[in-house]
Amino acid sequence: MKKWVVRFLSLLVFNVVVLLVIGWLTPARVGWSALWAGVILTALTIWIKPLIHKAFTGMVAKSANQRTRVGEKLVQGVLVFIVALIVWILTVILSGVSVGGWLWGYILPPVIILIGWAIYDAIDDRVESSAGALYDRATGSKSTSTSVPPPAIASPETAAARRELDDGLTEEQRRMLDELDRS
Repeated sequence: MKKWVVRFLSLLVFNVVVLLVIGWLTPARVGWSALWAGVILTALTIWIKPLIHKAFTGMVAKSANQRTRVGEKLVQGVLVFIVALIVWILTVILSGVSVGGWLWGYILPPVIILIGWAIYDAIDDRVESSAGALYDRATGSKSTSTSVPPPAIASPETAAARRELDDGLTEEQRRMLDELDRS
């Protein structure tokens, strides 16, 4: 339970910062709605984004053999952008964020969200270990280690099989499920 709380809260703080950047760089009015929109964006990122991505991946997989490598990369890039666009539109609908202008209000924010997701993916282990230490200090619990243990190194065959599984989960979500299995 602690791991889920720490992950949710650390991603929430990061998403609020991303929403404030969106409010600063685009005509989207975020303001105090950033807090509620951050909760919605975090929930959508953790639970809905993988489902949407899996559905779209299934649709485009049927014609994957007809595309070149460059074409496949382009389709995957467009797919990731469409998922971010859907997450942004749902965030706008379910929160108090107001958007002005089509290009700057609906096209640029998903790009900023994608950049935010990439940054968070690069620093998530350090952020979660720091947040875990804060959580332990706030609850008064004693932890044997304040950092997240590094994931077990899998053999190349196992890593390749996992990637080929194509279950629609991000690496972070797979790691969370693996940690749940170990607990």
